[in-house]
Amino acid sequence: MNANLPLSLKCPPPLEPGFVPAALWNRAFRGRVRESGDARPFGVALEQPDGAVSVYRTEILPETGPENAALNTRFATHLVKFLLWQRGGHRVFLGGSDSLTREIAAQYSPEGARAFDHRFMGEKAYRASFEIVGVPFDDLPEPRETAVELGGHLDGCRIGFDLGGSDRKAAAVVEGEVVFSEEVPWDPYFQSDPQYHLDGIRQSLEAAAAHLPRVDAIGGSAAGVYVNNEVRVGSLFRGVPDDVFDQKVRRMFFDLQAERGGVPFVIVNDGDVTALAGSMATGDTGVLGVAMGTSEAVGFVTPGGHITTWLNELAFAPIDYQENAPADEWSGGPGVGAQYLSQQAVGRLAARAGYAFPDEMGLPGRLVAVQKAMEAGEPGAAKIFETVGRYFGYAVAHYADFYDIRQILALGRVTSGAGGDLLLREAKNVLATEFPGLAEKIQFRQPGEKEKRHGQAIAAASLPALS
Repeated sequence: MNANLPLSLKCPPPLEPGFVPAALWNRAFRGRVRESGDARPFGVALEQPDGAVSVYRTEILPETGPENAALNTRFATHLVKFLLWQRGGHRVFLGGSDSLTREIAAQYSPEGARAFDHRFMGEKAYRASFEIVGVPFDDLPEPRETAVELGGHLDGCRIGFDLGGSDRKAAAVVEGEVVFSEEVPWDPYFQSDPQYHLDGIRQSLEAAAAHLPRVDAIGGSAAGVYVNNEVRVGSLFRGVPDDVFDQKVRRMFFDLQAERGGVPFVIVNDGDVTALAGSMATGDTGVLGVAMGTSEAVGFVTPGGHITTWLNELAFAPIDYQENAPADEWSGGPGVGAQYLSQQAVGRLAARAGYAFPDEMGLPGRLVAVQKAMEAGEPGAAKIFETVGRYFGYAVAHYADFYDIRQILALGRVTSGAGGDLLLREAKNVLATEFPGLAEKIQFRQPGEKEKRHGQAIAAASLPALS
């Protein structure tokens, strides 16, 4: 049965004519639910091993016929996947529909279409059995959200570092003043020997320490899941075999802390540090930070000024509901942020814009080539950044359904230069044209070039409080 809804985009991405924005599809679905006059309650609760519970309540169509069932399934499966990668959890309660519970449980089984998610959320991220549990809507667990107070500490002599997929950054900070910063290319993704990673991080720490009279604290950011400085899952280490990961990577940052005399040391997800950088720079809260680099990294500083225990791994969360949407090469998820808001998107769209690159040229090189073409005024390059900008505008509207956003901070290599300027103009135009209420509420902030490239390392330096 067809599970499509009629949509009319006011700002279609020029190089992705089939794009189906999650924000518009979900609004159309909610409209269909209202028109039915028979909305049924449906909820999702995600539990983490420490007892934290996040709950999302909504409504679905009455399960009266194949068309309603197909629309409900499309809505619920995308919703669960988004919430799982936004908030995280090893146990997912679905309240209000036995049929949807059966369908989603099959998808997230060890042999199902979402086997990657099953393994990631279970044995990797939370080191607990992953399960989908169906309950009556009224029996959903009550929310028990937690938040942590990290960042904003700039006293003393500090090192901050940010580990990206194509480069690593480090900064030395003295009483809030940056006295040194550097960016070093590296290629960590498919290195099987973690000594490569350890040597690279150690080198960055030593370079920053050489510009300090002493080291009082160290803060870092990287893509992945980190629990109390322990590496649970990290895309930087995807090439390391599981047994070696457990022996050499999981407690890598404890070893680095010991080498520095046990000074306060904190490492968190890079998206949260992106958001923290924006909050520190403006003094505002309700900041959603989006770093468009090797992949998409997202973090959030709540209106109350805290970082949550949510994953915010929106690189794996869907923003495009089109059939046969491009799939992420790691997780296999179709239509997810990594394929739309990163250098992967630029590389994917380049062929459509008429660019051809040697097979041996990696995505970082292709991004640089497209950026140079943009600076030279080539219309094909402009179409690429116009397309990514429109992706971004529709994605922000979708994210605003799940976050209380006041400010968007965009960082990362894709947002640099003239291409980044066009990208953000297009994103703002999507909100103003399609979602004027959100355009009035949400402010886009485009930091200067230095803050774009090094803002995360500097914010990371502020993570630990001095003992």
